[in-house]
Amino acid sequence: LRTFAALGVYGASAITAVTAQNTHGVTDVHYLPSDMVAAQIDTVLADFDVAAIKIGMLGSAGIVAAVAGRLGGLPSPQPSPASGRGDAPSASSAAAQPSHERGKPLLPLAGEGGRVSGRMRGRPFVVYDPVMAASSGDALSEEGFLDAVRTKLLPLVDCLTPNLAEAAALLGAAEARDEETMAAQGRALLPLGPRAVLMKGGHLEASEAVDWLVTREGTRRYAGAWIASTNTHGTGCTLSAAIAAHVARGAGLEDAVAEAKAFVARAIEAGRDVKLGGGRGPLMQSPLRIRGA
Repeated sequence: LRTFAALGVYGASAITAVTAQNTHGVTDVHYLPSDMVAAQIDTVLADFDVAAIKIGMLGSAGIVAAVAGRLGGLPSPQPSPASGRGDAPSASSAAAQPSHERGKPLLPLAGEGGRVSGRMRGRPFVVYDPVMAASSGDALSEEGFLDAVRTKLLPLVDCLTPNLAEAAALLGAAEARDEETMAAQGRALLPLGPRAVLMKGGHLEASEAVDWLVTREGTRRYAGAWIASTNTHGTGCTLSAAIAAHVARGAGLEDAVAEAKAFVARAIEAGRDVKLGGGRGPLMQSPLRIRGA
């Protein structure tokens, strides 16, 4: 939600779980009943012009089924995301257009098949960050979760954003140790249904921070300098939310990934010298000034 706000879109959440956690790790997780998750989604979609949906931690097969059931009721997804730009406004978890901008059409009638900025006309763009464990290594998913994701959710996703461990888990393979394997695993995930896969290389031992965007049309490599900081909690969530926000604002997927990667780099830089708690601190979407002790 902070990322959506920082990038000028309005976010509305559907809460899937409540966690007890701090900068050291997660000590407990309570998953909400799947019918409550579905009710939250229904309520948001009934009221807002949603242009993008960012999915994060789901945790249980029942919640996956509830989310997939709601996405399955949306217009059918396009074969692959577009890479150009359009003038579609913002949208969240869901992202939505502020009321003072409602004179502007939600999606202009432009692009082949009504497709604009990687989105089908009238259909939210779906970004899924398949969170399975916290940065501390604590498990955040239950038995049956992976099978439910593979069979029910991935065919409804426009852009999947796994880290190396998550991609390996989805494929039942060893974790990638080089860029060639990263790209290959991204291609191997496409037959499971997502129209694009952004393989995140934040855990790769390399001279640069490298991500690979893989679609059926080809691949694109994104590289940036490493930023020395222990405050990197939330990088994956921030990146996927920023991608959704930029697509909602009208960017094509390739440009949205580039903008999101730059946003995360700025957030890491802004938080590198901030001391919050005794463990791995969060990113800062804006510089934080702490008063007092």
